[in-house]
Amino acid sequence: MALVTASWNPLGEVFYRKTELYSMAWGANLNLSQFMVAASPYGGPIALMRDDSKETRAQGSVKVKPIVYIYSAAGREITSFRWTSGKVIQLGWSCTEDLLCIQDDGIVLVYDIFGTFKRTFSMGQEAKDTKVLECKLFNNYQGTGIAVLTSSYRIFVVNNTEDPRIRRLAEVPGLDSPPSSWAMITQDRQSRALVAKEAELYLLDHGGQSQQQEAQVTAPYSSFIEMAVSFNNKYLALFTDTGILSIGSADLQKVYCEFNTKTQARPQQLVWCGTGAIIGYWETILLMVGPGKDWIKYNQDTPAYLVPEVDGLRIISSDVHEFLEKVPSVVEDIFKIGSMAPGAMLYEASKEFQKGSQRADEYIRMIKDKLALAVEQCMDAAGHEYEPKNQKALLRAASFGKCFLSDFSPESFVNMCQMLRVMNAVRDHTVGLPLTYMQLEHLSVDVLIDRLVSRRHYCLAIRICQYLKMPESKGASRVLAHWACYKVQQTGVDDELIARAISQKLGDTPGVSYSEIANKALEVGRTELAIRLLDYEPRAAEQVPLLMKMKRDQLALAKAIESGDTDLIYTVILHLKGSMQLGEFFMAIRNLPVAHSLFLQFCRQENPKMLQDLYYQEDNLQEEGNCKVMESYKEERLDQRLDTLMSALDSYTKAKNDLGAKLTDDQIKLLKYQRRLEEELNRPYLDLSLHQTIYRLTVENNHKLAEQLKKEFKVPDRRYWWLRITALAEAGDWTELDRFSKSKKSPIGYEPFVEVCMQHHNKYEAQKYLPKVSQENKVKCFIKAGQLEQAAEVAFLQKSEAELNMVLAKCGPMQQDIAEKVRTMKAQLQGAKR
Repeated sequence: MALVTASWNPLGEVFYRKTELYSMAWGANLNLSQFMVAASPYGGPIALMRDDSKETRAQGSVKVKPIVYIYSAAGREITSFRWTSGKVIQLGWSCTEDLLCIQDDGIVLVYDIFGTFKRTFSMGQEAKDTKVLECKLFNNYQGTGIAVLTSSYRIFVVNNTEDPRIRRLAEVPGLDSPPSSWAMITQDRQSRALVAKEAELYLLDHGGQSQQQEAQVTAPYSSFIEMAVSFNNKYLALFTDTGILSIGSADLQKVYCEFNTKTQARPQQLVWCGTGAIIGYWETILLMVGPGKDWIKYNQDTPAYLVPEVDGLRIISSDVHEFLEKVPSVVEDIFKIGSMAPGAMLYEASKEFQKGSQRADEYIRMIKDKLALAVEQCMDAAGHEYEPKNQKALLRAASFGKCFLSDFSPESFVNMCQMLRVMNAVRDHTVGLPLTYMQLEHLSVDVLIDRLVSRRHYCLAIRICQYLKMPESKGASRVLAHWACYKVQQTGVDDELIARAISQKLGDTPGVSYSEIANKALEVGRTELAIRLLDYEPRAAEQVPLLMKMKRDQLALAKAIESGDTDLIYTVILHLKGSMQLGEFFMAIRNLPVAHSLFLQFCRQENPKMLQDLYYQEDNLQEEGNCKVMESYKEERLDQRLDTLMSALDSYTKAKNDLGAKLTDDQIKLLKYQRRLEEELNRPYLDLSLHQTIYRLTVENNHKLAEQLKKEFKVPDRRYWWLRITALAEAGDWTELDRFSKSKKSPIGYEPFVEVCMQHHNKYEAQKYLPKVSQENKVKCFIKAGQLEQAAEVAFLQKSEAELNMVLAKCGPMQQDIAEKVRTMKAQLQGAKR
């Protein structure tokens, strides 16, 4: 137990401890004081770039472009690249672990963790023209933000480097020299700048508001020369030119303490250690000050760089990487000398049990009512320990304690064991991610997997996903997809070998899109590899667009046809039509029946003219004639319509389609005849069919013209008689109908005469034709004419019981006498049959 607390230092009522994370692999000869340093939080990578302002150069020596080095937290080099752009004033990392290089002209260049350039953006024209004096990086709810102070003493802010939108903050009244210090504070989803103009403090926002703030510092001072905002943006530390360190709330409403550091030198860094203490760094000293004026001094023999974390502080020096944190209360309860906390008792009981001592039972009896709490404390403490030896001891104690609990759920214990295994795996120096349990909770396992993937630790990422039983889409499948995208970027390896390796590794893994991998191959210029990868893509909707992007249009069309998806086929066809000469396009789809048929269907609905051109090129005279006939109906002028129909007639004649030619010729004659009728009668006839024309002429009492039209177009007698009697009945020309019925024997019989008369409710006229109706239809016609008694007599004479039943069914309540007669007739017929 004494070994665990050996590194603890008291700060008031709490303890702080410093833990060595790594011995830096970059070697002790590296002098951090000569470099511009940037380290990403949550155990992220470290970027170094030699700082020209911190080294002396021999007169006349040639200025060499610096090299940017990127290391893991363990000091293992990830990559390095020569800087070829402008003067860099600050390096930083985004929350997605992209390296941000801010130049003095306001240009921000973004690189990934392997030094691959991603994008660039500017902090505005004014920053470019007047140059940037100072830069601050900050995190907010949108992501990582950048604030720059220009030489005109204005501040420009971008709240999210992924979506850079420049906003100019309000100006400090009367500011004619660089501010003595400034910092960015994010509160209420808004980023503001706190600027010190000597002893005055101003809070600036992008809405144009500049509010002077009152700093509640009682000790004498003339300016604030340094300030620091806590990781959670709730606390603020101010350092004055008289060496006073003021600790308070970020809104300046509360002051927790004022501490005299007894030095007027500006600290190289002033940063927060979690939220419980502020640390100032002066060359060889780290001074930690708590809110109760308590302090701890650490000696720092080599130059260092401090990285604030959510729960502590990382100290990076030339030879070692350390983590300084407040000892968690649960750890303090267990390991503090003389502690009687349930967790401490359980821990002691476990140790005695391992020794085989009966004192273990005594310890358990002391805490039997608080045993569940003791188990929880040991589990929580294990999560906060960095050394696996201590983790095992605490988990062993928790496991020992839960044996005495009948209703303890094992889920929390299993979860803690899993998280510790994951953290120990990523903390290994080959990976270099020294995450604490609190940091992992803030970060989430999904983001941890993303960070392992971005570092190309694919195997470890997949094993963690499988160990934690994460869903395939969020876990192993996603990692494999990233691995495949990295694989296609490897040069010097045959395309076929890479495609086969990816296929063997991925197979039919759910959630993996071969099209995305192929697209990545296309981006790096490996078209053949992209095509091979697309052969493994089962979804044609993903294959085809990428093939078109690669200008493999014929292959794209073949894949679309194979899929049977008409929308996809149309997409390719229309793409081909827009990218090829019309003749070439027609030839390209001519030998593909499905594509050809679908394009014809498209043209029929959208572009009949192109359809006609296609048939002309194919010498398909029959379909060309059909197109011209359809086109003729869209012509508004009659002479143009007739010309188009003449052209269609010529096509049908050449195609030896006698029926089509005859019908087209008849249509031409009908149109000419209708035009003459319009001229003579001054009434509309165009666009009527032959039957409609005859019908209208008959209704309008132009019987001779109707007869002439019948003879001209050889309308069959039966069809003509039906048209004539229907039209005469509609016109109410009963005299002409009677005359027409006597003109010659009706080829359709006389039942239609009765029918049209009754349709127009004229029983009187219908009775004229009843005697002429054929015997088999007389009963039906009498019924239609409402003469039920005569219908019954005819049915009786014909000895038809079925027709008598038909008459009987038509008899209503007012015709019961007729119904009785029908029943008598039926009885007589039935008696005669017997």
